Amino acid sequence: MKIQKKNDLAQKRRWRIRKKVIGTSERPRLSLHLSNKHIYAQAINDESGTTVAFVSSLGKDVRSQSLKANIAGAAALGKLFGEKAKEAGVSKVVFDRNGRKYHGCVKTFADAAREAGLDF
Repeated sequence: MKIQKKNDLAQKRRWRIRKKVIGTSERPRLSLHLSNKHIYAQAINDESGTTVAFVSSLGKDVRSQSLKANIAGAAALGKLFGEKAKEAGVSKVVFDRNGRKYHGCVKTFADAAREAGLDF
């Protein structure tokens, strides 16, 4: 019962944020998802409903590094995401943390993406 209520509150928080954070073609939404084992990030154009750039810790180019959902993995994926976004022609993004606090892996990922050239 408690777990279900916690999940419902987290989903409501995501919906509340999603109403305000909208990605456009000039400035797509950088959605970051952290599970217990893996990290997923994608730049989404909400106007057309398309994904512009995508990276995860399960990707073919990253699998050899065996990155985990920790700070070191977040730093490596943030840098890789910044490079892939630049290749796709994206320089500015709107950051969607999916209801997570801005510390730890989320902050490390954002800082690495900024160092790679993304503007938040």
